[in-house]
Amino acid sequence: MKEEYSNHYRRWYDKDPVLSEAVKTLEETDDQTQIRVALNLIKIIIEHNIEDEKFEAVDDIISAVGSGLDDNRRGRWYDIDATLRTAMNMLQNCPADTQAIIAKEMAKMVVDQIKKDDSDEE
Repeated sequence: MKEEYSNHYRRWYDKDPVLSEAVKTLEETDDQTQIRVALNLIKIIIEHNIEDEKFEAVDDIISAVGSGLDDNRRGRWYDIDATLRTAMNMLQNCPADTQAIIAKEMAKMVVDQIKKDDSDEE
């Protein structure tokens, strides 16, 4: 039986199919790959927000990073690492249109990193 479409999503990133698939793939990668992608993701998010003039000072960036972070929250797969948690929190707090742009970059980044890791192992 085909699943009925619903506007109710279990996770914030499931609203965008590209983002959802990128996050799922990232979740299934090894820890080192997750950290590398997270660091690049933070960089990309900051660059996009600077381009959109949402960040005017370092304090704005620090505030955005800290926004919504809960050190006691450990229920999500990305909460096990501070870098990964920060990257995902920053992504979650981006406007939907910025998330859509970053989702494509993130998907490419995850696939490229997996390919690189596979070729390094050979």
